[in-house]
Amino acid sequence: MSTIDESFCITSGSDWNFDQLRRAHDHIERIARGELGLDIYPSQIEVITSEQMLDAYSSIGLPLMYRHWSFGKRFARDEALYRNGYSSLAYEIVINSNPCIVYIMEENSLAMQALVLAHAAFGHNHFFKNNGLFKQWTDAGGILDYMEFAKTYIARCEDRHGEEAVEQVLDAAHALMNQGVSRYPRRRSLDLQEEERRESERRAEEERTFNDLWRTLPGSQTTRGKRSELAERQRLLGLPEENILYFLEKKAPLLKPWQRELLRIVRHVAQYFYPQKQTRMMNEGCATFTHYHIMNRLHEQGTLDDGAMLEFLHSHTSVVFQPDFDDPRFSGINPYALGFAMMQDIKRICLSPTAEDRAWFPDIAGNADPHATLREAWVAYRDESFIRQFLSPALIRQLKLFEVHDDGHSDLVVEAIHNERGYRAIRSALADSFDVIKREPELEIVDVDLDGDRRLLLQNRVHDGIMLDDDDAERVLDHLAMLWGYPVRLVEIDATSEKVLRTFDAGPLEVA
Repeated sequence: MSTIDESFCITSGSDWNFDQLRRAHDHIERIARGELGLDIYPSQIEVITSEQMLDAYSSIGLPLMYRHWSFGKRFARDEALYRNGYSSLAYEIVINSNPCIVYIMEENSLAMQALVLAHAAFGHNHFFKNNGLFKQWTDAGGILDYMEFAKTYIARCEDRHGEEAVEQVLDAAHALMNQGVSRYPRRRSLDLQEEERRESERRAEEERTFNDLWRTLPGSQTTRGKRSELAERQRLLGLPEENILYFLEKKAPLLKPWQRELLRIVRHVAQYFYPQKQTRMMNEGCATFTHYHIMNRLHEQGTLDDGAMLEFLHSHTSVVFQPDFDDPRFSGINPYALGFAMMQDIKRICLSPTAEDRAWFPDIAGNADPHATLREAWVAYRDESFIRQFLSPALIRQLKLFEVHDDGHSDLVVEAIHNERGYRAIRSALADSFDVIKREPELEIVDVDLDGDRRLLLQNRVHDGIMLDDDDAERVLDHLAMLWGYPVRLVEIDATSEKVLRTFDAGPLEVA
């Protein structure tokens, strides 16, 4: 760590240089490590222009990304919105990698750069390194090397097989990206550097072997025989399977080795981002709580002057603003606002609990160590479980939360009132709304007709009457049938009654 310049002061205004940025970083680091006890990856700070920030947006934030037309489309859309004043750019983008890469805008003032460093280089960085989901599912040390391999591999495929053929496979893989993750661990956490090394081994093995599963199997006329055949097929094929990209990569009979590797690349990218979908509120809450504490401490120590403090507070209040439900600007719960409010509320419970807090949170109320309590929560929880564990009655009242039941057939009914039972109902309903598993379709591959036309059968279990959009389902099935090479059928069934609600069919399209 550099020697800290105690005379240094962060001021308002747009002029700054890299030496001032380094000194601000040193002051922030002292507070982050010494007071908050944060444990972080080394940080790599990249100063970029607005156009480079738009480019980072378009490639989903990764510094090395393969080429695909959708990224260019996203860039054109975001640039048009930004240039015409319909949207602004984020102050930063942070990458879950080791070292942790933080992109900051050169247009930011020094006060905003200090805010960004506290928020991203320390808050997000700590969460990435320590949260259990990220430790289980992502390889921060290998992601940059893996993406370099992926970019090179896909460019080589374009040269060898043609851009159109590669684009066709990537289009289909991207359409299935949300169904390309494993929600339950198959083995130890993913080692992406090992994945890169094994690519050539997998290709050689596939060229040497033949999959006996695709031999025509004799049928059986008895019900018992059919049931045993189904069980045996499911055993051989590893069904049911929720990770559709994984199944196609391993079992699709007509795909070539390079096409399987493309599916594998897209699947690894989807898996890399899956923990972020489950922890957005906690991740942003952690980063916002961290920057709020650090910026206030910098002001108390005289390292942040009054003008810079006012600039920071203006930005901070905009980030955590939560419009009321009847406000035209309301678009749901602001994850920054809810996360920050819950972190601040946990701090209050630890330091100044009420009798109600002691009854609801006996393990943490009055423990006088809010930062240790928060660090433990940042390790052990995701959004859904964090809300279910820590949302307090006091915060429910402060945020004016209530539960509305809408079955689509009758008048809206407010079902939870402010008593103990009502608080628990509101907390449970809010937690469910942050549960990725309940927000996304419960799709599984359940069978393959090996006796007949090798039709792939998928099931979507419908909860609370929420069914798939017709157009989206048909387009995605077309992509799936193209990769599978044979007909595909999707059956929607009611999760409670097992009643068949709808059926979609798609025929095979030739893989280029």
